[in-house]
Amino acid sequence: MPTSALRPARSFDASVIALLVMLCASWGLQQAGIKLAMAEIPPMTQMAIRSSGGALLMLAYAFARGVPVFRPDGTILYGLGIGLLFGAEFLLIDLGLSWTAASRSVVFLYTAPFFVALGAVWLLPGERLRRVQWLGLALSFTGVAVALGVPVPGASGASIVGDLFCLAGGALWGATTLMIRGTRLRTAPPEKVILYQLVVSAAMAWTAAALLGEEIVLPVSLEAIGWMAYQTVWVAFVTFVFWFRLVSRHPAGPLQAATSMTPLFGVAFGVLLLGEPLTWSLVVAAVLVVLGLLFVNARVKRG
Repeated sequence: MPTSALRPARSFDASVIALLVMLCASWGLQQAGIKLAMAEIPPMTQMAIRSSGGALLMLAYAFARGVPVFRPDGTILYGLGIGLLFGAEFLLIDLGLSWTAASRSVVFLYTAPFFVALGAVWLLPGERLRRVQWLGLALSFTGVAVALGVPVPGASGASIVGDLFCLAGGALWGATTLMIRGTRLRTAPPEKVILYQLVVSAAMAWTAAALLGEEIVLPVSLEAIGWMAYQTVWVAFVTFVFWFRLVSRHPAGPLQAATSMTPLFGVAFGVLLLGEPLTWSLVVAAVLVVLGLLFVNARVKRG
């Protein structure tokens, strides 16, 4: 998730817990939504529409709140960098979903905190991991190994490629987070940071869609339009606004730990909405990744 400067922390109450559950369910549902719309709207075109629409909505929101997103602050090069990382992340994820199951993709995608914690050891001075966090990394890695080692029955070679694409997307998500935390982007308004990501990724997606010769199947059904509206308005805009408000008021560690619910929702929606098989290996992998995320998001010692 995007990061921002924190205000004094407040404890969680029932409304915050409910909001976190809603956010995790929303993010878990997105993978199934992409898959469901894919028959009529190809993956790169979906990404292009999602990023473009999300950018316009976020820009309007920033203007309405008086956020100086165009004020020079020395972040332009870093902004282009995270935009490229974010764009490459979703190019891989959306293409990966063309070949693998949504319930599997979300398990691989949410290994991002694994890569953040591992990268922070070398890239962020003053941060080191405790034993419990190394245990978390080991659990997450084991979960990924289980999922990759026991593919869906009857899976093709393309399915394995899709799995690897989604895993690479998780790694790039982690790299994006590290770049935000390790540069002056960490002090930029969160709306500006997400705009960098959405604008650059939109340009990348439109280019990729043109190069791949993607075409929308007309007429587009109301179901496909609904899933695109869900991705664009709800996920790429509304949930990010809610997330920004949470991280401005509450400690980041518990919030990040709470996002570990997302893979479980992703697996459940893949099974319920897409009829994807619920195998023992996928359940074990999801549980290991969730436990790993909880341990990895324990407070980091500084010294």
